[in-house]
Amino acid sequence: MTDNVRARIIRIIADQAMLEPEQVKLDMTPEDVGIDSLGLVRSIFAIEEEFDISVPFNANEPEKSDFDISTMGSIIAAVEKLVADKA
Repeated sequence: MTDNVRARIIRIIADQAMLEPEQVKLDMTPEDVGIDSLGLVRSIFAIEEEFDISVPFNANEPEKSDFDISTMGSIIAAVEKLVADKA
């Protein structure tokens, strides 16, 4: 059985943060998890590859993105929507 979308996203973020997936909570910010801006970009690239999607995130101007990176839950919800839209 394949992982669900949420578990796959959490695994990618946890790998980037060098944490166990169960340490990543939905209300945590990227900073809480220990991911800096470069780590966030790497995580987004990994998510794009994992799901074959394009994430509307501009690392140079994150505040102008339609992609909410405020918490792990908001990142997961946004990726789940992109994956659903693709299907």
